[in-house]
Amino acid sequence: MEKGQHTLLLGDSGSGKTTLLNILGGLSRSETGQVKINNQDLSLLSNSKLDQFRSQYIGFIFQEAHLLRNLTLLENIKLAQSLAGKKVDISAISLILKQLQLDQKSEAYPNELSRGQLQRAAIARSIINKPALLIADEPTAALDDNNTRRVLELLLSIADTAGSTLLITTHDKRIKDQFSKMYILK
Repeated sequence: MEKGQHTLLLGDSGSGKTTLLNILGGLSRSETGQVKINNQDLSLLSNSKLDQFRSQYIGFIFQEAHLLRNLTLLENIKLAQSLAGKKVDISAISLILKQLQLDQKSEAYPNELSRGQLQRAAIARSIINKPALLIADEPTAALDDNNTRRVLELLLSIADTAGSTLLITTHDKRIKDQFSKMYILK
């Protein structure tokens, strides 16, 4: 994938989409092939260096938000900056929360957020460090048509603003018309 490209990875359940994402995102190691992000071959990194690289250059949006329950939304996002070795930037966090219509929820705990708010919170956490690669695994799973359109527009806009390469995996064929670059796993 070229830098800044938006790509859709389609495939039925069990076709290997999530496995491929895990390899591309450095969560799993491949026995063959090569994954390079920002000219860094991920296979050459030790586990600790790979963890550091991921936190700085890769943003993940999973089907579930995976926010820490005992931290507020703001604290969860601050933690993402800290883990990437970046200075906590409250103004950047505030701007992203405002863009995602979560500015009034910054002090809320995950159990106080709706499913849609949790999804947007996961997006905020994944983009705060302006990742080179933004990976979204089934971001429209279980959403109706209207919310699917909103989430897709949001992801495309945010990736463009952050200058991120966007890779979305899905079995949801409703969104394929929004992408010029598409791969289908069988």
